[in-house]
Amino acid sequence: MIPRVLTVAGSDSGGGAGIQADLKTMLALGVHGMSVLTAVTAQNSTGVQGAWELPVEAVRAQYRSVVDDIGVQAVKTGMLASAELVEAVAELISGTDAPAVVDPVGVSKHGDPLLAASALDAVRTELLPVATVATPNLDEVAQLTGVRVRSEDDLRPAAAAVLEFGPRWVLIKGGHLAGDAVDLLTDGSEEHLLRAPRHDNRHTHGTGCTLASAIACGLARGRSVPEAVAAAKEYVTGAIAAGFALGAGIGPVDHGWDTR
Repeated sequence: MIPRVLTVAGSDSGGGAGIQADLKTMLALGVHGMSVLTAVTAQNSTGVQGAWELPVEAVRAQYRSVVDDIGVQAVKTGMLASAELVEAVAELISGTDAPAVVDPVGVSKHGDPLLAASALDAVRTELLPVATVATPNLDEVAQLTGVRVRSEDDLRPAAAAVLEFGPRWVLIKGGHLAGDAVDLLTDGSEEHLLRAPRHDNRHTHGTGCTLASAIACGLARGRSVPEAVAAAKEYVTGAIAAGFALGAGIGPVDHGWDTR
């Protein structure tokens, strides 16, 4: 049977990030993508104009409907908006026999807040402990731990700080640093530095969602965490290189670059 991956995230009406990016990634990587919608955003290439979270009971019902009937080989989380949603999703994941990739989305590409400040403690104490892999960017690391990453040398202490909250692995995404795009994957004992050339392309909307979804696809196919992350890094690097202008602001990465 084709591997099945479930994304639990918000909708991006512009199609570049969120649920839309997740499902495009899953299609491109040959798995069956399914979704639990947590929030609706009015969003385009220039930013987020509005966001409305769904009731917890709606999120629970979507999750149970999919998992109890179709089943999943991996779960990926994105925008969860509130402490109540974070707690509910963490509980659902803890009862699901599948690896979970947690992208602790705090702000959009344009700097718009997508997670209530009151939800940070729930992410730390409820969601990260059930994560197989957590994939924070540097802003999210600072939000969660207070650690500021200013150079490649800071990646290791940042990873250690996130690991204290309980994920099995953490991928610190160093894409906001100067020079090559360098990420650190570690479980506290084993380390992998993933390095890729930086492409001169500002159209990078959806990179975080795309990377986390690609990792989930690899895990659903039975790959180890390091194998899944390395393959996802290669996929998203190609998608960034092929990113294209859309609207007046930052365009999306090209999720179908490898299928053409």
